Amino acid sequence: MRRSVLVLAVLWLVVMNAATAAERVDTPPVLQTIGMWLAANYDLPLAELPAVVTAPAIELVTMRYGAGATISSPEVVAVYDEDVNTIFLAAGWTGRTPAELSVLVHEMVHHLQAAAEMRFACPGEREALAYRAQEAWLRLFGTDLKSTFNIDPATLLVATVCTH
Repeated sequence: MRRSVLVLAVLWLVVMNAATAAERVDTPPVLQTIGMWLAANYDLPLAELPAVVTAPAIELVTMRYGAGATISSPEVVAVYDEDVNTIFLAAGWTGRTPAELSVLVHEMVHHLQAAAEMRFACPGEREALAYRAQEAWLRLFGTDLKSTFNIDPATLLVATVCTH
């Protein structure tokens, strides 16, 4: 109990720091804190921090779904590109809310998975831990994936299961 209160206090300070530094996207204290939280709670290694940049929504859709994708493709709010060690966040991302920071948590999981050279049977299997960590992060702030992003258990199952 005492550890979780301390973690929550540190996380709140990080959120407040992110709010005052909204113009900076690559806020190392936020990334370091999220990385330490993930390493402590999900047996992921600490690693060199990725670059963090913003990009227009259509670019994120193209990164995720390929050149033929259109803006009508499913909404993409972030992408981690292992080849360039970069988290791409949707333009307008500020990190001012636990929800926005949870997107960074999700993508940091992918970064740490890549740093650990973890391999997966399918892309969905890779997503399972990222969504679990994102859900846990949101719960620290009294919310969840369903109420914040309208991601329900059925949607999570479809997104994280291997179908081959």
